[in-house]
Amino acid sequence: MEIVLGLLIIAIGAFCQSSCYVPINKIRSWSWESYWLVQGIFAWLIFPLLGAMLAVPSGHCLFEVYSADPKATLLTIFFGVLWGVGGLTFGLSMRYLGVALGQSISLGTCAGLGTILTPIFTGNTGDLTMPVIVGVVVTLAGIAVIGIAGSMKSQSLSEEEKKKAVKDFNFTKGILVALLAGFMSACFSIGLGFGENLNFGDSTAAIFKTLPATFLVTLGGFLTNAVYCFYQNSKNRTWGDYRQTSLYANNILFCALAGLLWYSQFFGLSLGKGFLQSSAVLIAFSWCILMALNVTFSNVWGIILKEWKGCSSKTIFVLVVGIIILVISSFLPELLKHI
Repeated sequence: MEIVLGLLIIAIGAFCQSSCYVPINKIRSWSWESYWLVQGIFAWLIFPLLGAMLAVPSGHCLFEVYSADPKATLLTIFFGVLWGVGGLTFGLSMRYLGVALGQSISLGTCAGLGTILTPIFTGNTGDLTMPVIVGVVVTLAGIAVIGIAGSMKSQSLSEEEKKKAVKDFNFTKGILVALLAGFMSACFSIGLGFGENLNFGDSTAAIFKTLPATFLVTLGGFLTNAVYCFYQNSKNRTWGDYRQTSLYANNILFCALAGLLWYSQFFGLSLGKGFLQSSAVLIAFSWCILMALNVTFSNVWGIILKEWKGCSSKTIFVLVVGIIILVISSFLPELLKHI
């Protein structure tokens, strides 16, 4: 029962993350770089810090756990900086491919590489058991099927229909950007791996143990994104966005909501892993589960937002098959463990 609850919590977090681009559509008159930075303050600083504080026992502070292992702390931040590059290109993949296909390719690459590379980088190769590897392969197969559906969509729609669904649709450029985004985004998982022991041990509840490391990774990512956004503000002369005080009530509200929804995936991952302690396989596979569910829900949103409108029934069938494969991949390793 605890395993089911853990998977459900991760699924709720994935649904929230996949919904984070909905409030962004409500932001008015700000350039991309301005609202991306403001939502990042909430997504990568404020909410992760509040989450990390839940892992701190009474009478202690976060600095204690970070200063106790400075090497792990710096490595976690470093991979967060690299993940920040993935975050930037992830946003561009949405721009060129739309929410559904952009997230599918980016998160699919991120899911596979994050699950495989984390134990390799951290030296915990014992986590790469056969059920985990099979689960990764099935996840990537599901992503590939969704990618095929995206290719079928690209071939079947006219340029006018593509632009109507996704304003800046560009399949070739979008695929390249999405693959880069997925590769760099996998650094988030590696960062969490290096920060695995950055907590107060038995004094920290199992459901909160990864939250201090999560804050360090997002802090590193914020630094990357802030530098780029400030550069874009200067290049595009959009500093004036921040002086439009009449828009603060609306834009900051929706930026905060987008940031909260985005962070919910990693808060949910931490809580979910706390309920998966009886299954070492699912703990090792949890990153892939989160990314697979992110892809699943992002495609549901893609259907709701009519990004697949005008596609043939055959294309929609292929898309649904891909989604079903991803759902199966989420619990497949646990089933294989008992065979």
